[in-house]
Amino acid sequence: MALFDLTGRTALITGSSKGIGFAIAEALASAGASVVLNARDPARLEEARATLAAKNYPVRIAGFDVTDPEAVTVGIARVEAEAGPIDILVNNAGMQHRAPLAEFPLDAWRALCATNIDSVFLVGQAVGRRMVARGHGKIINVCSVQSELARPGIAPYSATKGAVKMLTKGMATDWGRHGVQVNGLGPGYFKTELNAALAADEAFSGWLATRTPAGRWGEVGELAGAAIFLASDASSFVNGHILYVDGGITASL
Repeated sequence: MALFDLTGRTALITGSSKGIGFAIAEALASAGASVVLNARDPARLEEARATLAAKNYPVRIAGFDVTDPEAVTVGIARVEAEAGPIDILVNNAGMQHRAPLAEFPLDAWRALCATNIDSVFLVGQAVGRRMVARGHGKIINVCSVQSELARPGIAPYSATKGAVKMLTKGMATDWGRHGVQVNGLGPGYFKTELNAALAADEAFSGWLATRTPAGRWGEVGELAGAAIFLASDASSFVNGHILYVDGGITASL
């Protein structure tokens, strides 16, 4: 189990005040990492911090906008000054907007690109250059089954998650020789606040049960093992890979 031990390592998780980001933060903390939670809502961020602190996990918060280049530069410098070098970065911040493609609002497209792609580039670059200088590091970019598959009404979201997949491969290609492993974690359909409307839709949930080999929605805690693996020494020769945790949906027609 020593391969999966994250004791003594610092992990920054963006968009981690709730949902998948929070679940990943809790998983890394359970494996021994000191975690730094990031989000833009101070109240939610403090609530998340208190939840992990109540379990005696070492946790800090860093509230900055991951789509703002200057805020990212200042925020990452502050995290490293206060918490130490970032050993593990999880780029999880993301958003969704559903609308017919022909009527998809331009402002929604731009917001999706900023949150889902720009943040991965900006935070990844700011942390990655520090990891390269130190000669080691782990970056996990949260992708999606929509990195591979499309559905009606979410073409722009699928485009952004496809871009995250390829940015992950590009980061791995550029930084692998410097001891930095960059991989993607691709969740399938998980019950989170982001897709609460879908989870409440009986017709959609029924379709999902027949479409997914596992026959059900995923629970966010089921991402823990994959996240710990990608953050730990167990994945020391895994680079540029997208690990789908999706109940088999990308494997079947």
